Amino acid sequence: MAETPTPEAALSRLLAIMARLRAPDGCPWDQLQDFQTIAPYTIEEAFEVADAIRRGPDFPALLDELGDLLFQVVYHARMAEELGHFAFTQVAEAISDKMVRRHPHVFGEAAARDAGAQVAAWEVQKAAERAARAETGALAGIPTNLPALTRAAKLTRRAARVGFDWPDAAGVLDKLEEEAAELRAELPKADPSRLADEVGDLLFVLANLARKLDLDPEECLRGANAKFERRFQGVETRLATRGLTPGDTSLEEMESEWQAVKKAEKQ
Repeated sequence: MAETPTPEAALSRLLAIMARLRAPDGCPWDQLQDFQTIAPYTIEEAFEVADAIRRGPDFPALLDELGDLLFQVVYHARMAEELGHFAFTQVAEAISDKMVRRHPHVFGEAAARDAGAQVAAWEVQKAAERAARAETGALAGIPTNLPALTRAAKLTRRAARVGFDWPDAAGVLDKLEEEAAELRAELPKADPSRLADEVGDLLFVLANLARKLDLDPEECLRGANAKFERRFQGVETRLATRGLTPGDTSLEEMESEWQAVKKAEKQ
């Protein structure tokens, strides 16, 4: 059995492979890429890591997906190095410095180890880092390219830290009903911009409600997506036993099959 390489050797090999791919005599596709073209792959790989974790975790898949995600970091670092900005080693040093800085209760002289103290220290450090970057305001530093539901939850969580929040989930539900009524009032006018605005408000309040209930709105929606997919496929399977497809049946028939699938799931 071959010996397991050291972390340093494994990382050096990966960095060398990345450099070779981007070299003048390397891969034509890799040579053409830049930060903008690679960024969507980076986001996709992060979601695939999360999906592997969600499936158990599925450790063989997680091993593979973590490698893909690491390659994305190496890719961006290599492109930055080619432009003379920074190299992978600086990326690693920067995150190491940040983790030490944000954990004074572990790496500093402070002995406090409770979770509350850790969270407080973390937030103090992040606020200082935002100030150093001239990012002001309670909502500063929340990335604009996060999934919209996740960003909505982060925005409301940050606002809640300074007291801008409902006292309980019931208050958010009241706001949800208010927004639903506003959307209903816009339906007869059918103004696309107004409808988009009201639907956005409704989604934002739903993300806030999930946050208030200590739920991840993205996870909630993923669960709802999976449930819909599973149940609709169940409808298709039931129709297929009669030689039918959804296109061959009425909405009433599909609704009947849908209810049958739901009932079967509960048994």
